[in-house]
Amino acid sequence: MRLRGSLFAFWLLPVVALPAETDDLWREALAAEARLDTRRALELLLTVEAQRPDDAALLQKIARQYSDLVVDLASPEEKRAAVQKALAYAQRAVALAPDRAENVLSVAICYGKLGVYGGTRDKVRYSRLMREEAERALALDPNYAWAHHLLGRWHYEVAELGTTVRWLVRLFYGGLPEASVATAVAHLERAVALEPTQLKHHLELGFAYLAAGALDRARQAFAHGLAMPSREKHDESAKDRARAAFK
Repeated sequence: MRLRGSLFAFWLLPVVALPAETDDLWREALAAEARLDTRRALELLLTVEAQRPDDAALLQKIARQYSDLVVDLASPEEKRAAVQKALAYAQRAVALAPDRAENVLSVAICYGKLGVYGGTRDKVRYSRLMREEAERALALDPNYAWAHHLLGRWHYEVAELGTTVRWLVRLFYGGLPEASVATAVAHLERAVALEPTQLKHHLELGFAYLAAGALDRARQAFAHGLAMPSREKHDESAKDRARAAFK
């Protein structure tokens, strides 16, 4: 059963009113993140957390670093442990700022990633939770491109499972919500419209077009995304996945 979760990174608004020393650490952490040094960014942000344990934006930023750290880890056990830490921080951020869409979507992303490292029962459970949290994030901010992105990916991946697999999932694991490729395309086209300079939106739209059988549109979307410069942690892996789609 293919329920992937790769998933997607988010820039945050700066934490405000920081003491001078902490402010320097914060700026250094952002610089480390920008050069894709996730371990250093995480180390610095955890130091800031000691002084600001109830800063929701900071906690969500730490969640992102743990989530991004998966790329640098070798074993499935290490990767799962990092995602579990990311989820714990994201949930703390939601508890402090439940109306902030970025916090809610961080929880959704962690659920999606945890599904990668579990059996079928876990994949189904986390897939349901991922969709619920992504929809909640979108309800908080209807123009949140990454919420559209995540829901678009969820829809085409679940829609592609096929009738037999969905029947078995329903029989043994309680089923999944209805999904459609058309809904996937609509969400991902909206994500591209909202953030046209984000290459991962274009690449994911290519996969939705591919699922819809629109091969020319898929090629165009892939070509657009692949031509854009890589700047974020998951950009190269997203490009590799797109390149492999037409091999």
